[in-house]
Amino acid sequence: MDETVLVVGGGGREHAIARALASSDAELYACSENRNPGIDALVEGFRSVETTDPEAVVSYAEAVGATLAVVGPEAPLAAGVVDALDDAGIYAFGPRQAEARIETDKAFQRRFMAENDVPGCPEFETFDDPEAACDYIDDSEEDLVIKPAGLTGGKGVKVIGDQVTPEEGKTYIRESGYDRIVLEERLIGEEFTVQAIVADGSVETAPAVQDHKRAYEGDEGPNTGGMGSYTAPTYELPFMTEEEYADAVGIVESTVDALEGYKGILYGQFMLTTEGPKVVEFNARFGDPEAMNTLPVLETDFLDVLVAAREGAPVPELEFAERATVCKYAVPAGYPDDPEAGAEVTVDEESVAELADDSGEALLYYASVDARDDGVFTTTSRSFAVVGIADSIADAEEIAEEALALAGEEGLRSRHDIGKADLVQSRIDHMAELRGN
Repeated sequence: MDETVLVVGGGGREHAIARALASSDAELYACSENRNPGIDALVEGFRSVETTDPEAVVSYAEAVGATLAVVGPEAPLAAGVVDALDDAGIYAFGPRQAEARIETDKAFQRRFMAENDVPGCPEFETFDDPEAACDYIDDSEEDLVIKPAGLTGGKGVKVIGDQVTPEEGKTYIRESGYDRIVLEERLIGEEFTVQAIVADGSVETAPAVQDHKRAYEGDEGPNTGGMGSYTAPTYELPFMTEEEYADAVGIVESTVDALEGYKGILYGQFMLTTEGPKVVEFNARFGDPEAMNTLPVLETDFLDVLVAAREGAPVPELEFAERATVCKYAVPAGYPDDPEAGAEVTVDEESVAELADDSGEALLYYASVDARDDGVFTTTSRSFAVVGIADSIADAEEIAEEALALAGEEGLRSRHDIGKADLVQSRIDHMAELRGN
């Protein structure tokens, strides 16, 4: 199979995509604003481009003779990069700009769910007037979630009764400068995500993942793009049932049914409540870090998936190894509020790679770093992640911890509690308490 694939984006998610394709019979190229050394080692060529510039991305795709493209981040989707690639005759695995609104416009997302009777939609209201939103907070007897309608990199949401008081929430709305706001009921439960590969009406889902958004251990601090995540050897997580996982998949399938012509990844972020899964939000691409949990255990050839999508054939049934994964990010000092950019990052990749044995393995993914002639340096986002893979969450967590120590965290920090037995058990206990067990 002679395919030339362009990976658009330079973060940990895109490193995972490139690695998933590297063992296939394809020639890989990449483009992004930053030079990711992990991606760089896997591709035939790289060009530094503004990935939200459709013409620049198409120009490079045409220059390398790309037959397929995978668009990783949300910003290029919002900018219409998929539209431009498709229109140039290069099949892009990702939704076109109009369909990507399921992520890029949260007001549209909620109205879409309500109008199409997609289950799992919380109560909500949308506002173009900040003062009207503040009045709604005053009139509400329940805690609310404040969401900017547009993209904020996972850091714009504020939860009244958890992160802010009602008065602080109103101040946030007035001072944020956001032109559109969504206010919705606060959901109580445990969050998880389900990622689906979608093409030609086919929907194939991956195991559930639990991400950890808070910056510090014990789920303290501000929200981030995600400090790490874990999966179980099963499709469902320890705090949920097979039926609850199936209910989440049903919500994804209902959404795809209503999204005519959607292709790419549809990522459902859910809150498991006592009433079942409710939709926190949808994303129109692989999650980051969730891609690093699911792609390494995907046993189906990802290139075969892309080719089937392009050819209009049914997407192959996805097969995943029955293994647990634990992902932990190393981030710059000060992340997310005041990250220290420009610090040199020294990573011992060889020692991490040597952790593989009969019981499990460790993988390292570079994220938002910039490789220059004189070294690898931090940007204002997450630097690298390690993933432990084993038969149990506990064993995968031990491997991830050892990998972090070997990789080297000097000048960086991580959430070491992700995947540890007591934190996982606290999720199980929380759901048991909510259920009255």
